Amino acid sequence: MEDTFLIIKPTAFKSGFSEDILKMIHENGFEIVKKTATLIPEEIAKKHYEEHSKKPFFPGLIKFITGGEVMLVHLRKENAISDLRELMGNTNPEQAEDGTIRKIFGSSMTANAVHGSDSKISAKRELEIFSPLM
Repeated sequence: MEDTFLIIKPTAFKSGFSEDILKMIHENGFEIVKKTATLIPEEIAKKHYEEHSKKPFFPGLIKFITGGEVMLVHLRKENAISDLRELMGNTNPEQAEDGTIRKIFGSSMTANAVHGSDSKISAKRELEIFSPLM
């Protein structure tokens, strides 16, 4: 079994899409180990996105992810990381395949509904970063 991490972003959460997204995830064989609705403090958001800290979009990214309630989700499944990446779809909802989370619930590159870990290293790191909130 493999663990991974998902954030249902503020726009999707505020729009009431959390349960529909979680239903899609569950229907695709994922075990929801833990889920928590919360606000992300700025210091945790900065740690999470530190790889982008020198990029011009960083301040806007931090403002967006801390600007409203989110759903933090710890997931488990065989091949969880790659399966979740496939289910989420392309980062740009306009380019995402039909039936993917981002195609259905995303509205832009930033407001693309969800974030999911992209590797085992990222999943471990992100689960550790967000564990105090979960």
